[in-house]
Order: sequence, then structure tokens, then C-alpha cells
Amino acid sequence: MSHPKAPSPQTLQFYSTASYACSYLPDHQARSLVAAPSHLINDKVYSRLVQQGFRRSGTFTYRPHCDRCQACMPLRCDAFHFLPDRSQRKTRKRHAHLQAKVMPLHWSSDHYELYRRYQSRRHPGAGMDEDNQAQYAQFLLASHVTSRLVEFREPDGTLKIVSVIDLLQDGLSAVYTFFDPDDAGSLGTYAVLWQLEYCRQQSLPWLYLGYWIEESRKMAYKTRFRPYQLLTQGRWEWPD
Repeated sequence: MSHPKAPSPQTLQFYSTASYACSYLPDHQARSLVAAPSHLINDKVYSRLVQQGFRRSGTFTYRPHCDRCQACMPLRCDAFHFLPDRSQRKTRKRHAHLQAKVMPLHWSSDHYELYRRYQSRRHPGAGMDEDNQAQYAQFLLASHVTSRLVEFREPDGTLKIVSVIDLLQDGLSAVYTFFDPDDAGSLGTYAVLWQLEYCRQQSLPWLYLGYWIEESRKMAYKTRFRPYQLLTQGRWEWPD
């Protein structure tokens, strides 16, 4: 009996979205290239797409496809050779007491409340600060690939960080992280440090951190996790 071949990026359809306001560069218009149909994107296909610069938001897999801009550069960190700098070592020590728990995607009211508080303080007026429960679930809890929630709590049970990660054939994709906005201890940095260590524990060489834009201050933190590679004209390369 013959078996159907697993779908590949070549069997998918790709379409360009209409233009929309860029979230990172003022006065810029953006487009995305979306892979469809989403139900054909299994773990193997998704891993290959991420290697080609795609990301996931809910069940949508996309990459930038702007008309006159190529500022978004996919970035991945070398987990096996990463060495924290002095500031990162201090952050890791400061939050080493947090208890991490890896679990399947699921609804949690305290996760959602932390998400709302994070958005209202860190990204007011961006639209996501008004996400209702259904929008939150569609954004972070809907996935056709192997995804995990990671929560970080104080020993007394206080929730401090929630990360959503995707498991790839060659690493992890950091989908989204939100944390206590009132904590001044670089919780976002700690989440990335934990993900790099998790990669090493799972013998996975790469942590994909999404897109880096040189002109965007919001993304400057990504290049602090060295060494890293940037996807340039279809090839992963070490920066000069």
C-alpha cells in the first residue's frame, strides 16, 4: 500500500497580504508572505520554513514581503557556543530562583491577566492591549505544530513570565514572551537565556529569535545574544 508524501514548502501556496502599517518603522508600509493552507504545515515543513525566514502567529506562518524594504532580518542564536556577557550573567543569577514549567498550550486565566497587564504597560495603544480572551487564544494558543508554554513562577507561586516556543528539527523558535511589567530585572532577557539553555539540554543548535531591524530600538536586545547568524539573501551568515 502506498502512502502519500509529506507536504513540503513546494506543495504549499504562498500569497501576499495587502499593505498595512509597519509595527516597527514609522511611516513605513509592510506586507507579509503567508504560507497556506495552514493545516498542511506539519513539524517537518514548519522547520524548513523557519530556516527560510518564516515565523508563526497563531496558525498563520509568514515572513516579511515588503515592496521597497528589506529591513527585517531573521536572526538565530548559536546555542552551543553562546557565552553570556556580564549583564546577562547578572540577570541569570538574579532570577535563578524562578521555577520553570514546560507544558502543552492551554488556557490559563492568570496567564491571560499577566498578558493584559504586560500589553497595557509595555505596548499601550498598539491594539494588543485590547485583546479579549478569544484574540489572546487565537494568537498564542492556536498551533498546528509542536508548541509549548513555559511559565516561570516565584517559589510562592507568583507568575512572572510566560513564553510560547515551537520545537523545530534544529532548534527552538521563540514565538512570544510576556512578563511582569513592574519587575525591573530584565525578565525578557532571562527568558531568552533560559531558552538557550533549554536548546542545549535538548541538543538543539539554534534559537530562532524572529526578526531584527537595525533601526528599531525594540529589537536591539537580540544582537546581544552572541554568536548569532542573520538570514541574508537566502543564506544564514555570521555578521561582520
